[in-house]
Amino acid sequence: MPGTPTNVPSGTEPGGPPQHGFRGNRATDGPPTHPRGLTVAISREAGARGSMIARKLGELLGWQVFDQELLDYLLLDETGQARVLADIPLSARAWADAHLARLFRERRVDADPETGGLFRLLLAVAARGDAVIVGRGAGTLLPAATTLHVRVVAPLESRVSYLAQMLRLPRAEASAEVRNRDNRRVKFLARTVHLDPHDPTAYDIVVNSDRLGVEGAAQFIGWAVRTKQQFAEIDASEGSPGSDQWMGA
Repeated sequence: MPGTPTNVPSGTEPGGPPQHGFRGNRATDGPPTHPRGLTVAISREAGARGSMIARKLGELLGWQVFDQELLDYLLLDETGQARVLADIPLSARAWADAHLARLFRERRVDADPETGGLFRLLLAVAARGDAVIVGRGAGTLLPAATTLHVRVVAPLESRVSYLAQMLRLPRAEASAEVRNRDNRRVKFLARTVHLDPHDPTAYDIVVNSDRLGVEGAAQFIGWAVRTKQQFAEIDASEGSPGSDQWMGA
């Protein structure tokens, strides 16, 4: 079993949410129809520093970041997963189960038992809201109305240079590693959520980390989060159809 990641929740309290923006409707009864708040789902090219940007964004928003290391840990550690789930109301967990069942029923996802467990965890995390999720097709699984789906990209040469430095690899090996990681992610997304990650229309925003840098990219995504929250508040105040349910396609 891997060691406990540094960002695993130490209790049931996630990082404090920002003091602004739409927080979802907090009905205590009635049918489970929506997550409690917004989630940022980050898709990234290998070596584009998507995980670094996610951590910086989590700091800016005060939200918990669920990256590959933490998600893998939670899938293996029942105690850690229980701590995360303990903070999620039963109605939100019921929404997560119902939403996943609908995705399977509509054949929008295909998953073996292990991947199905991963998807169930992702939806439970999103049901709580105020979370940044890295990879795993989360942006395709979650409702568009409560999710900011972000794609982080960078030129190939920049990505190779980053991985060569991070992994201390010769440039030729780093180039092969970038391509292998990209290929694995493309195959996983195509097999499980039927997504072509290169289609820009699948995302709310596409961010070039080579142009903006880690800090600039995180700030830009944070601005997009606040904008999405503000429009949700306007829709809710005007009684727009579906604004009381936070349900997207």
